[in-house]
Amino acid sequence: MAPEVLTTLARRPDLAEAVYAIPYPPGSPSFMAGSLTSLLVRGRRVARRWPHLVVALLDGDQPIARGIMVPFRGRGTLPARGWDEVAVWAAEDALDDVAADTAGALEIAVHPEHQGRGHAGTVLAAMRDAAAAAGLGSLVIPVRPPDKAAVPSKPMREYAAETRADGLPADRWLRTHVRAGGRVEAIAPCSATVQAPLADWRRWTGLPFDQDGVATVPGALAPVFVSVAEDFAVYVEPNVWVSHPVVSV
Repeated sequence: MAPEVLTTLARRPDLAEAVYAIPYPPGSPSFMAGSLTSLLVRGRRVARRWPHLVVALLDGDQPIARGIMVPFRGRGTLPARGWDEVAVWAAEDALDDVAADTAGALEIAVHPEHQGRGHAGTVLAAMRDAAAAAGLGSLVIPVRPPDKAAVPSKPMREYAAETRADGLPADRWLRTHVRAGGRVEAIAPCSATVQAPLADWRRWTGLPFDQDGVATVPGALAPVFVSVAEDFAVYVEPNVWVSHPVVSV
């Protein structure tokens, strides 16, 4: 078996299609495709503008994991509107020619056939190195702990604070970040928002969405708010801010 190699799309632009073809983990909710903010940082756009911040782990010449970041100028605090705010800040700063000082991670994905082997931690380390090489002083991540979907009504602040006997987070994805050197900083209570007509929600989920109030949707980290009379539903997702150290090169 060929050794695993880390690279970026700046070094291997020929791998862009294969890197973005790595599927999301099984069970990832399709309704997140309804996020308008995500259109600002869609794959090809980031790959074209910031290829040095798209990290890939290769098995031979085949990408098996990716880490995607965007640069922005820090505003002095980690925003409550986590993922959405990072995407907007990165787009604004690029349009306004503002020099960035921070890397914001948009996602980390490991191919389902290669999970459980520590690849996420390897990609995190490579992301720190790529941020440092770009002259960015910090790496921050609005982490989406997918296991939170099992308890959507529990406040994220309570969920993220749960620990095991060894002091590590009870959540496996937060635990991966902490083991990789990350530090839990804060909660982003409205990190990602999806608002759409009920027809879209029915198509994404297969659920009827025929009652006003809150709906429990598979894969959602929090309840979805539904208005049948107004024909829309809104999902406001909480995330957890985690910072990772960046050492200048």
